[in-house]
Amino acid sequence: MKEKRRVILLLVKFLVFNIVNATSFSDLNLKRRGADDCKPVVVAHRGASGYVPEHTLGAYALAITMGADYVEPDLVMTSDGHLISRHENELGHTCDVSQRPEFANRYRTQNVSGKTVTGWFSEDFTLAEIKTLRATEPIPLIRPGNARLDKAYDIPTFQEIIDLVKALEISENRTIGIYPELKYGLHFQNLGLAMEPKVVDIFHRNGYTEKNDPVYIQSFEVSNLKKLKKLTNLRLLQLYGAPTARPFDQAELGTWLTYARMATPKGLANVAEYAAAVGPQKSYIIPRNLANNLGSPTNFVKDAHAAGLEVHPWTFRAENVYLPKEFQSNNSSIAFGDLESEIKAFLDAGVDGLFVDQPDILVRVRGQCSD
Repeated sequence: MKEKRRVILLLVKFLVFNIVNATSFSDLNLKRRGADDCKPVVVAHRGASGYVPEHTLGAYALAITMGADYVEPDLVMTSDGHLISRHENELGHTCDVSQRPEFANRYRTQNVSGKTVTGWFSEDFTLAEIKTLRATEPIPLIRPGNARLDKAYDIPTFQEIIDLVKALEISENRTIGIYPELKYGLHFQNLGLAMEPKVVDIFHRNGYTEKNDPVYIQSFEVSNLKKLKKLTNLRLLQLYGAPTARPFDQAELGTWLTYARMATPKGLANVAEYAAAVGPQKSYIIPRNLANNLGSPTNFVKDAHAAGLEVHPWTFRAENVYLPKEFQSNNSSIAFGDLESEIKAFLDAGVDGLFVDQPDILVRVRGQCSD
């Protein structure tokens, strides 16, 4: 097992750190497949997070070599205004900060987007301090294999992810998209650490400026997407949480706008005024019944398409614990079930792309994609 882990690390290091050699070919005019040329679009959720600890350069590199069209980093802010990739601004579940006595005094409780959260927060650390931390698997009981790579990687910046993508575009000879989610937008705005202009600035400085460029910027909030619409031509995606919930920024504004209202034909038409796509929970498209089996498809995809929106639902995972009952393989919650069949059901419902933790499975279901 130690030897296998060593080989994996060597492979990922080769993919991640051979940028210097790869970029010597950057001026070649190679014919590349576009990130949106094949359907459904394969969005590697937090990288290949079903195989490697999420939001690490290793996870993103593996996803790309597996054939993902887009890598999906979640972004939060440091105290000195840098964008880093973590699913939450609370760091305790995804790195070794709890084992670092020098940071024990950073442990605190605060309100984050309407929820009381206790732990260590990205906004209390400088980038230099963040770079001393090592990433860990957040769900080791479900993904014990991933946990074997705990502390193998550091926490990447947004720019480092872009650099990795651009390097691997050369070796893969295809365009690879970047699909960031802005986490807790209003929370960081209230701290004076607004991430929206920083994300746009980094994208624009790296040559991503137009609506057809391989980028989607996503958020569960509404106001920041409308702000982004004024700052950039890059495509935006509105995420959808639980139907009865309200986007946090809308709750703060007192608008009473719920995700359910945003899922109606009128609501989708309103979303289409600022977004190019929507990212709903899977249940908006095919709900599950009381037996935890897939039910009948709704009209969500049809209504979204009528409004001119693409539909990229989340999140598809291979472990039994996440699958509908009819696609589970055995009584082990962590064993892989029949994710392929679940994916096929959603493709039959007309979706345009999927967020997936095991991108190789979706690539296999999609089949050969010609350049």
